[in-house]
Amino acid sequence: MATYLDKPAAVAALIRDDEVHRDVYTHPEIFTLEMRHLWSRAWIYIGHESQVAKPGDYVTVDLAGQPVILIRHADGAVHVLHNRCAHKGAKLLTQACGNTGRFMRCPYHAWSYRTDGSLLGIPLKASYENTRFGDCDAAKGMARVAHVESYRGFVFARLSADGPGFREFFGDSLSSIDNMVDRAPEGELVMAGGALRYLHNCNWKMFIENLNDTMHPMVAHESSAGTAKQLWKDKPADEPKPMAIEQFVPFASDYKFFDDMGVRVFANGHSYTGVNFSIHSKYSAVPEYEAALVARHGEERAHAILREARHNTVYYPSLTIKGAIQAIRVVRPLGPDRTIIESYTFRLKGAPPPLHQRTMTYSRLINSPMSVVGHDDLHAYRSMQEGLASTGNEWVSLHRDFDPAEIGAAERTVRGTSEISMRNQFRAWSQLMAEGMRADAAGTQRQSRELQS
Repeated sequence: MATYLDKPAAVAALIRDDEVHRDVYTHPEIFTLEMRHLWSRAWIYIGHESQVAKPGDYVTVDLAGQPVILIRHADGAVHVLHNRCAHKGAKLLTQACGNTGRFMRCPYHAWSYRTDGSLLGIPLKASYENTRFGDCDAAKGMARVAHVESYRGFVFARLSADGPGFREFFGDSLSSIDNMVDRAPEGELVMAGGALRYLHNCNWKMFIENLNDTMHPMVAHESSAGTAKQLWKDKPADEPKPMAIEQFVPFASDYKFFDDMGVRVFANGHSYTGVNFSIHSKYSAVPEYEAALVARHGEERAHAILREARHNTVYYPSLTIKGAIQAIRVVRPLGPDRTIIESYTFRLKGAPPPLHQRTMTYSRLINSPMSVVGHDDLHAYRSMQEGLASTGNEWVSLHRDFDPAEIGAAERTVRGTSEISMRNQFRAWSQLMAEGMRADAAGTQRQSRELQS
């Protein structure tokens, strides 16, 4: 087996303009390097502010393999803290979410911390007098993640001290978040319900790539969406469709439908399908909702917001959103062949109940562990992970619609069935990995010089 640790040239050789080596999906060392360099330098989705509405509310997640806490402080500020006691390193909070009250207490030695991470109290404090305790990091309390941004309620963090700025990293791709929030008649989203979590026995990149892969739906989902389409095919054209049929049937559309949808890519791996229309474009109208949106934005602006029915927006590498259906999925890598996918739904403040019912129905039918469409994809991911163990072909093809002009383009819109979104992701992968490995090497050299002096 090849080795990649401390070998930047070997890592770089895994990515070509139009194909990638199978090791990017299967090799344990590549996964380790991704967490160290890519996931730590990118802006990773942590959670939504509505999940921590009250002081003491918290959510625990992993950031580039490190446990962190999203928590609201008494002054209303939201912080991302390293989930580690400053004393012996025990995790302060072990539940997925909850409320700490006014402070957090370590379950091991009872060190306590305010909800901004500052040290509140330690047992037998007098025992630390006349020691160097006051000069050490433990006296400062829980460490904060320094680089945190909240964009319209979506909280992102960058673990690394160096890396791209928030706006630099996301650029105009943030328009998909804008569209989802602007759909709320009161201008605000509220996360409604808990997470639908399920384990995928595959590399995290397989899920991210699949979202804007429009060549698979009519094949992989033939047994689910295709069956729904067959059941409904003899119904009169003007007969109202049940919500499930509205949501299932577009997955069985033909190549031309998905080709005409279009795909747009942005720098740093972000992309969305549904430039012109999407599988969400023909849902039944809800007049009460549309009237509320017109009252907020005016008729022209409201209709422009609703016409923008993007399918999947990928905020590389961790967040994917469906603005037209108010649902998101979050990628939580566990290992080279294990990934947790979390699905969340939002309620549009000021919207009537049928809008949230539509969102919940979609997530249950498509994204939940008990869905049928999701299991089609799950089988495909697992099959790819197992198939890539074969040495019969070391490379994965990403040649479809390749155009050399796309290399270096900050933004590009092309036909929907192109594999450009995947190539774009791997260009971001190469850049972030290379920058991280260079920074690591420079830090090692600097540390060596300091030790020698």
